[in-house]
Amino acid sequence: MEQQKPYNPKNKVRIVTAASLFDGHDAAINIMRRIIQSTGVEVIHLGHDRSVEEVVNTAIQEDANAIAMTSYQGGHNEYFKYMYDLLHEKGAGHIKIFGGGGGVILPSEISELHEYGITRIYSPDDGRSLGLQGMINDLVERADYPIGDKLNGEIDHIENKIPTAIARLISAAENFPEIAKPVFDQIHTNNANSKIPVLGITGTGGAGKSSLVDELVRRFLIDFPEKTIGLISVDPSKRKTGGALLGDRIRMNAINNPRVYMRSLATRQSNLALSKYVAEAIQVLKAAKYDLIILETSGIGQSDTEIMDHSDVSLYVMTPEFGAATQLEKIDMLDFADLVALNKFDKRGALDAIRDVKKQYQRNHNLWDINPDEMPVFGTIASQFNDPGMNTLYKAIMDKIVEKTESELKSTFQITKEMSEKIFVIPPHRTRYLSEIAENNRSYDEIALSQQKVAQKLYGIFKTIESVSGKIPQINKAGIDDNSVILSEVEGLNENRIFLNLLLNQFDKVKMDLDPYNWEIILNWDEKVAKYKNPIYSFKVRDKEIKIATHSESLSHLQIPKIALPKYEAWGDILRWNLQENVPGEFPFASGLYPFKREGEDPSRMFAGEGGPERTNKRFHYVSAGLPAKRLSTAFDSVTLYGNDPDIRPDIYGKIGNAGVSICCLDDAKKLYSGFDLVHALTSVSMTINGPAPMLLGFFMNAAIDQQCEYYIKANDLEKEVEAKINKIYKEKGTERPRYQGDLPEGNNGLGLMLLGVTGDQVLPLEVYNEIKVKTLSQVRGTVQADILKEDQAQNTCIFSTEFALRLMGDVQEYFITKNVRNFYSVSISGYHIAEAGANPITQLAFTLSNGFTYVEYYLSRGMNINDFGPNLSFFFSNGVDPEYSVIGRVARKIWAKAMKNKYGANERAQMLKYHIQTSGRSLHAQEIDFNDIRTTLQALYAIYDNCNSLHTNAYDEAITTPTEESVRRAMAIQLIINKELGLAKNENPIQGSFIIEELTDLVEAAVLQEFDRITERGGVLGAMETMYQRSKIQEESLYYETLKHNGDFPIVGVNTFLSSKGSPTVIPAEVIRATEEEKQYQITMLDNLHQFHEAKVNEHLNKLQEAAIKNENLFDHLMEATKVCSLGQITSALFEVGGQYRRNM
Repeated sequence: MEQQKPYNPKNKVRIVTAASLFDGHDAAINIMRRIIQSTGVEVIHLGHDRSVEEVVNTAIQEDANAIAMTSYQGGHNEYFKYMYDLLHEKGAGHIKIFGGGGGVILPSEISELHEYGITRIYSPDDGRSLGLQGMINDLVERADYPIGDKLNGEIDHIENKIPTAIARLISAAENFPEIAKPVFDQIHTNNANSKIPVLGITGTGGAGKSSLVDELVRRFLIDFPEKTIGLISVDPSKRKTGGALLGDRIRMNAINNPRVYMRSLATRQSNLALSKYVAEAIQVLKAAKYDLIILETSGIGQSDTEIMDHSDVSLYVMTPEFGAATQLEKIDMLDFADLVALNKFDKRGALDAIRDVKKQYQRNHNLWDINPDEMPVFGTIASQFNDPGMNTLYKAIMDKIVEKTESELKSTFQITKEMSEKIFVIPPHRTRYLSEIAENNRSYDEIALSQQKVAQKLYGIFKTIESVSGKIPQINKAGIDDNSVILSEVEGLNENRIFLNLLLNQFDKVKMDLDPYNWEIILNWDEKVAKYKNPIYSFKVRDKEIKIATHSESLSHLQIPKIALPKYEAWGDILRWNLQENVPGEFPFASGLYPFKREGEDPSRMFAGEGGPERTNKRFHYVSAGLPAKRLSTAFDSVTLYGNDPDIRPDIYGKIGNAGVSICCLDDAKKLYSGFDLVHALTSVSMTINGPAPMLLGFFMNAAIDQQCEYYIKANDLEKEVEAKINKIYKEKGTERPRYQGDLPEGNNGLGLMLLGVTGDQVLPLEVYNEIKVKTLSQVRGTVQADILKEDQAQNTCIFSTEFALRLMGDVQEYFITKNVRNFYSVSISGYHIAEAGANPITQLAFTLSNGFTYVEYYLSRGMNINDFGPNLSFFFSNGVDPEYSVIGRVARKIWAKAMKNKYGANERAQMLKYHIQTSGRSLHAQEIDFNDIRTTLQALYAIYDNCNSLHTNAYDEAITTPTEESVRRAMAIQLIINKELGLAKNENPIQGSFIIEELTDLVEAAVLQEFDRITERGGVLGAMETMYQRSKIQEESLYYETLKHNGDFPIVGVNTFLSSKGSPTVIPAEVIRATEEEKQYQITMLDNLHQFHEAKVNEHLNKLQEAAIKNENLFDHLMEATKVCSLGQITSALFEVGGQYRRNM
């Protein structure tokens, strides 16, 4: 396709860009906003997970020409229509709406949205026919119209703080100054005696000004509940295109408040920190009678003093990384600033830096009679929730404003005189942990190689002795039994006897270089081989003896070994194989964690999640029908993924129960898993949830406990008594008991539904309940994803600040240790979503393992024992068709085992890396969808041959819709055919011994360790996340793949090669599975009933939860109680107040 030239706008066009509510898919909108900006547009970018209200308020305050949204998470019809309605309701119907969502938005829905009034929804076919630049040209041309050329009495409305009037006046000043001049003359006259203070904030780019301003606004709104604040934020324009990225809003969480107005301005001139229209913008906000105005500049370097012309009080923001102290003499603002913030105070050298800045400030202001420690220079960490340094800075700013302007903004904000101190997740002295692991593992390999050479040399001597003596030497712990080879005078020549003695002495000498452990391996090799040739192999798992048949019989009556061992004779080869490969179940676990696969339980795990809990419960019973093991994987809707409750608000309502199940309380969890015994040894539940994972885990654990209470009630004939108690509780409240909607599906015996609406401790004696609880927690099996590092790096369902989210993870793990939760994984450290975001297999593996080791270091820093928490960690990988995927599991197991054993001293159980694998969603294509099953089959084969612990095979139609029962059955059949029909799969280490597999193992392992070193150079995983290293690398690799796919250099059958006679067009689904109106309404009604029923208890539980957070108590202990009565959204909101919200990145 020929490269299209960008459209050249005739007017100054401003466009708001974002991804829709509860939608973390921000890759597409990031690409779009870059192209929009390079087309000469001023882009106000909000990032992912933005509500209609936030986007509309932004568009109005910014007086935007248009809004451009992506929506990949469903609910788009309601979202776009609500946006259209809200714009018209707020008098901004002129703002145009554009959107896109790949194949998620169907052609019929695009037509419906266009008819409703949405300007344009772009489809994948538009992308193919127009190209990216062509789409953006169309969008910008449609949005290219003048703003501010007509004023219609806006000046009369600004005192009422009408955002449309304020915004239009600023636009008029910017775009049509001559037309606006008479109005502004009047505004200047009206403002002549205005005492409204202006706080000017400037500083170098990257100093964290946006986060710092957001934290100041948050404190101001708390400090002055009745006051208002106006913000003007200036960012530089691009000299070449005239476009600008106005990105301050993306970092701000406090500004979507009716008491806050914010306007972003582009400089529209190069090399200047301010727009020439800043003065007019300030005048408009003064005329609107905002109580405080903050002006933030773009920060272009050392000369930002022009801000002084517009502000009453000035703050200079910098970081400790300014270089030598002499650099401070070049910073003009240190001569003029009233206050200085040394932000990012957690950086190395911060204490020395603040001392130097204070001394420079003292010199510049001639304050020789005042102690340097009393200079108005403050260390802050704006990115850290409730930072003491930010509290101190805020109070000092407000005091200075009152002092200099006689303003009435006297602060009553309570502060403690503490300096900012970073709450370290990983202690500073441990930041090299990944390189230490790389060094440890390389050292192991080097030692293994040198030991192999020693063993090979010994074998050479051994064979020489055998040749000279004519006897097979007998070996024991000490070495060679001399008596087994010594020649008598009759047996041999004297020279041979002398030579034999020399050889025996040399053998003993060389053997001194061999580790005794390695000599034991050689000694026991024949015995090990014999064990696998015996018909029955016996081994222990947690003190329980398991006996397994070692062979299966083929139709041709051959005995097929389950484990095939090499036929090596040379000791070096035997030793190398044992040290680097070994049999399944033995260190370093290259070929598997357990001696044999569990019989009667294939590693199949099937995903379900759609509509309300009842519909997903039915799907669970359908996919597990006839299978002895019930391995249930749960997908949640985006409302749940972001910790919210269902609501009638259209942008939430449209997403209830779409692309996942709606779960917002304990009763939902009980219905979801009803009919499955959650403590049965063959039942396992996996929950794909991250940000609000602790709350969902609380719902699940309480559901499991109440199931066991139900068993107790039935076993003791207490049904009538309990039923009477429950009826009495609901009669007193005057509300109806919750029920399972519809008939129970086949296979559902109703287990878990007896105690709907109550918990076991309400109907059973407390000592009985507590006994059941203890036993249940020790037996329940499953996994919760809960991997917050991966979310920040790849998937974006973070809801809390990173530090608080990690604290919650640590609290869950501590609870698991205390309560002896042995069979449930507290985290599934996930590479799947890293791969889905575009990472190649090596990057997926390296980032996932590095995240895993970060959790190890964090939990160790909290005083947990590695052998206590190690077994609760699990992993989750994607499996594509790249060659590296054939060894991803074995490399992961080897790296983990070597590090855990030799670096951390972990026991065998903690050395075992257990992982779930899912076939690649990225390799599911919307063209020739039948071919997807072929790819999935090959990926499943990789996974099963590599001895994965559990496997999910994607349905072929997932590329275009939620899987149907037919497609799910086919996906399940892929696994069943491999496991039950494919002859080679009867062997459990089929790839072991292959030259290419061994070569790939070494190459991938070396590449992962190299990546560990690269992450260490960036300060470890968390340091790398600050500079967005992981995200950038993932995006680069995604772009590389997409480029090769687009130009055909990477052939994909049915997509860019071997096309059908019709050209293999994108397939439109015959049916799309969405939540029904009835399901959505029922979820909202049920939630309202829950809130009403527990109204008296909710605040008590939420207050206890918040107090526990402040006192640093274990939060999961309290969550187990709060989840009995509170909804998901109530808990999330309460925790935001004590833990902070996630701050988005550009």
